[in-house]
Amino acid sequence: MTARTNRTTRMHADEPSTDAALVGRLLAGQFPHWADLPIRQVVSAGTDHTVYRLGDELVVRLPRISWATGQADKEATWLPRLAPHVPLRLPVQLERGLPAEGYPYAWSVYAWLPGRDANAAVGDLDLDRAAVDLAAFVRALRDLDTAGAPPRRPGGRGGPLAEHDQGVREAVARLGDRVDGAATLRAWEASLDVPAFDGEDVWIHSDLLPGNLLCVDDRLTAVIDFGGLTVGDPACDLMAAWNLFTGTSRARFRAELAVDDAAWLRGRGWALAQAVIALPYYWETNPGIVRQATNAVRQVLADDAPRAPRP
Repeated sequence: MTARTNRTTRMHADEPSTDAALVGRLLAGQFPHWADLPIRQVVSAGTDHTVYRLGDELVVRLPRISWATGQADKEATWLPRLAPHVPLRLPVQLERGLPAEGYPYAWSVYAWLPGRDANAAVGDLDLDRAAVDLAAFVRALRDLDTAGAPPRRPGGRGGPLAEHDQGVREAVARLGDRVDGAATLRAWEASLDVPAFDGEDVWIHSDLLPGNLLCVDDRLTAVIDFGGLTVGDPACDLMAAWNLFTGTSRARFRAELAVDDAAWLRGRGWALAQAVIALPYYWETNPGIVRQATNAVRQVLADDAPRAPRP
């Protein structure tokens, strides 16, 4: 990851402005033992938090928008319980700060996780190995007891795809000729037409996009940003198939998870819904998300009709 010190670009209409000076004041007032460490903004396409590296070992996360303010509590509660049972590293929260200095939200300090996100590392990443490693993470997460798990919020990922039908259609209309609207809706309707998930809900990350996967050298090493952690349709965690993997690595990811045709189409629908809805919202403010979402739409539209992989 790279770092900078200038004021952040706003992605949301009511997003508070932040910069390194604000982070310094927050630290001085609440965690003065860290106040003398250098502060550098981390450049990323993240939409929920502005992230500042603090010294070499820490990172400060400031929510950009009200909907992200519950993530720190969720991660503090659940990640220490999940981390021993999954094969990739998870974030470790160290402190939570209070609103102050004109900044309106609670904020948090985490241990710094090394590496680059998969968008930045894709040229060096061993995608076939990453498909195996990410599938192992997804399997391990699904196998954990869901007792007491945070419930899915209304309209959140992991429920019926049909809940997002209106949002997808409105986004396609807003995008106009920036996407092939007819082909996009055909692909979307193919996902809506398969049987809905009727099994037991399982743990899902629900946002397994390249920006939330960290890599060191050519290996996938960590998963971050668990704001959408909940229980629901396991197909929701297949989105990486069209956001990161292609060709043999996509097939390997599917085979490792033994995904049947209906689940594969639902997963493709989740990938398409996430990308299409994000595009008009972030078109002018987040070029990284626009590149990722545009690629996901392209991958979905190019995807052949799903066929179960051969043994």
